Amino acid sequence: MMRVIRFVLGNILIFLNTIFSPRSMERSPELQKQVDQATQSLKLYHFPGCPFCLKVRRQIKRLGLKIELKDAQNDENVKQELLAGGKELQTPCLRIEESGKVTWMYESSDINAYLNKRFA
Repeated sequence: MMRVIRFVLGNILIFLNTIFSPRSMERSPELQKQVDQATQSLKLYHFPGCPFCLKVRRQIKRLGLKIELKDAQNDENVKQELLAGGKELQTPCLRIEESGKVTWMYESSDINAYLNKRFA
């Protein structure tokens, strides 16, 4: 029964997000190119209907970031990547690769704070 409720509520959230999607931050083409290069080292592991994942995806949209989204709910390979690297099947999870070091960041508020600090 809980699966059905989560499925229905998740799809309602996705639908509402589509209608009320936030506007992206505007940057000069040069600055946007730099931001796009910086985001190539980031990947967000998410569940499409998860409200916490939606919170992070909306922040990514607001900041105008091109972060690769990895669906850990519907793609078994992505799920295994998350378990192998992050050690937990918990979303959202931001994979950050900097200077050859990989960090797995959980918790939507922490991820949004990181993205704000780095890109706002």
